Amino acid sequence: MGKDSATAPASGIGVLDKSMTVLRAIADAPCNLTELCERTGLPRATAHRLAVGLETHRLLARNAAGRWYPGPALGELASSAHDPVREAALMVLPRLREITGESVQVYRREGSERVCIAAMEPPTGLRDTVPVGTRFPMTAGSAAKVLAAWAEPSILRALVTDSVFSDRALHEIQRRGWAQSAGERAAGVASVSAPVRDAGGDVVAAISVSGPIDRMGRRPGARWAADLLAAAEAIQKRLQPGTPG
Repeated sequence: MGKDSATAPASGIGVLDKSMTVLRAIADAPCNLTELCERTGLPRATAHRLAVGLETHRLLARNAAGRWYPGPALGELASSAHDPVREAALMVLPRLREITGESVQVYRREGSERVCIAAMEPPTGLRDTVPVGTRFPMTAGSAAKVLAAWAEPSILRALVTDSVFSDRALHEIQRRGWAQSAGERAAGVASVSAPVRDAGGDVVAAISVSGPIDRMGRRPGARWAADLLAAAEAIQKRLQPGTPG
């Protein structure tokens, strides 16, 4: 299998997992059958069968050049999806962006990756642009540290093995309540993150502020941790039962 299938969560249902591998590969960029096989590592006949099947269900479509691209049914399904954490975050992120003047994001852990589920960018200036849906490995960056610090022990052991951070660093993050990084995920980018908790107090996401090191400094937590923690608390309050969105 290709890179996408190696990092995507596996359900154990072969045809479903392969279909998701095809969808993820085509989501990166439209492609023909040869390119699809290169991206997924699937045999030509299997890749063709799955892509045509997904096209029948309008999850994929083909352009005039014969390349598959994400189909209209994906947007129709997404429009009806209800994500309370994302919806709560979108009510809070504008204020955090206004306070910091930097890019702000919310990440959720999915297996060995973290996925951006909400993001907002400052209107002008150099920024750390992270589109919604972007996936990063759980090996570096302040959001990865936060999500790892409050992960289940069995999951934590697996994450620490390949990461730039240690058990000791994560214990310190738990004690302090937030994490920071400088140049870990990307050269020249600094970030600070805090845990987002649900109504029961479980950590369900990480909220982050990120931007150029030249502007944020190598210890961005000293500047933005308090505002970040306040934003995380505001999201948690919106996740309480009966709280208006």
